[in-house]
This record gives sequence, structure tokens and C-alpha cells, in this order.
Amino acid sequence: MKRRSLIAAVGLTTFLNSIPLAYAAPQTIVVGVTAGPHAEIMEFVKPLALKAGLDLRIVEFSDFVQPNAALVAGDLDINSFQHKPYMDQQNVDRGYRLVSAAPTITFPLTYYTRKGYKSLDDLPKGARIGIPNDPTNASRALHMLQEKGLIRLDPQAGIRATVLDITENPKKLRIIELDSAQLPRSLDDLDVAAINGSYADTAGLVPQRDGIYMERPDVPYANILCVREEDAQKPWVQTFVKVYRSPEVKAFVENRYKGGMICAW
Repeated sequence: MKRRSLIAAVGLTTFLNSIPLAYAAPQTIVVGVTAGPHAEIMEFVKPLALKAGLDLRIVEFSDFVQPNAALVAGDLDINSFQHKPYMDQQNVDRGYRLVSAAPTITFPLTYYTRKGYKSLDDLPKGARIGIPNDPTNASRALHMLQEKGLIRLDPQAGIRATVLDITENPKKLRIIELDSAQLPRSLDDLDVAAINGSYADTAGLVPQRDGIYMERPDVPYANILCVREEDAQKPWVQTFVKVYRSPEVKAFVENRYKGGMICAW
């Protein structure tokens, strides 16, 4: 009897050791996203990640400040909502130690209007122009106005240009800085507004259909998967990146957003 028990125990141990890794309990990963496309994409990623051993718990935020604060506080393991210049500025301004795990998608910043203008060139003198109030996206919007010859910026300002760096404004355009989430709701009160792709999609705005001027695709503003510096080399991060940047996710983005965002892989 003892021998049979021993044989049974050995057999059970061998069986347990032979179970594929895929049957091991998945690792829970808390990921922060902003509502809209980032949340939609992450919901699509979730079942793919589970097959790879990561159980995603998705937390949605309504602004661009809290996801990084929550990541630094340890309430999140990773977030997906920002581009690298924004993260870099947050590191400088708030003393964070955040890094990019990988680029994901690019949301071209686009100018929209409900006043019937066909181009930024059509704007009258004194036109009210809404731009995001966070430093990085404000600079993007201002550089787009400069590209169209509507304003001139101090060249020393670079990618950190603000309204204070406007050196020429021949049409006396009134630049109004608003929270990104507020810009779509303010379109009726503005002549044009530069709206981030995630908030444009939530508002039902399609860049190719509704926009009058879209950011060039070669600007360095691809969104990223962001983690704490000390987590960057952990195996789960590499798994997460591989799943997110899979052909299945790329096909979903291309089919769902019809050019409103571009995969950065």
C-alpha cells in the first residue's frame, strides 16, 4: 500500500509539473487609460493578454493628470494615454521617474470648426482659436498655426512653445487655452479648436471628414505604454508590449478608427 501511495504521489507530481505554463494563474496587471479610444483598444487587448498570462484590470480616467499620478503612487502598473514629450515634461515638472515601454498609436492633432471654414486660411481677424492647455499639446497646436503662416513663434522655444512665445500675430488671433476634454464641447463658441484624437473620437469627430487641418504624421508624438522606471525590464512588461503591438490589435485600430489614428509599429 505504501509503495502504491508513493507511486501515486510521484505520478501526481509529474503530472502537475507537466502542466503547460498557460494554465498557471494569470498575473493581474492594473492598467490606466483615458476614456475613449485608449479604453476601447485596451478592452480589445484584454482577452489577448489573458491568453498570454496577464489578467488586465482596466481603470479609466477623465483627464491627463491622474493616470501618471496613480502610476507613481503604485495604484497602476502601467498606463496608456500619453505621448513621450508629455511624459518627459511630467517627469521634469513633478519629479516622476517614468519611462516608455513602447510606442503604440499616434493621434494626429486636428483643427475642427462648426463655422463653415474650409481652411485655417479662411479665419477672419480676431478669430477665437481653442487649443489644449497642457504644455505639450499647446505647443503642437501653436506650431500648426505657424506652419499655416498665421503666427510666428520664437525659434528658441522649440517644442515647448507657449502663447508667450508668439512674436507675430498679424490677424490678431485670440488663442484660448482650455482643458482638452472641454474643447469639443466648446466648438460652438470658438471659430476653430485643435482637438486631440481621443477626445475627437469621443465627440464623434473624424479627422478626415470633419477636420480642416491635420498634424503631419512625422511629428514625434506617438503615444506610449508608460511604466515606472524600476519596472521597465520586468518580463510582464515585455509580454504586455508584445500583445499590444500584435497584428490583431493593429487590424482592430485600422478598421475601427479609419485613419483617425496611426499604429506606431
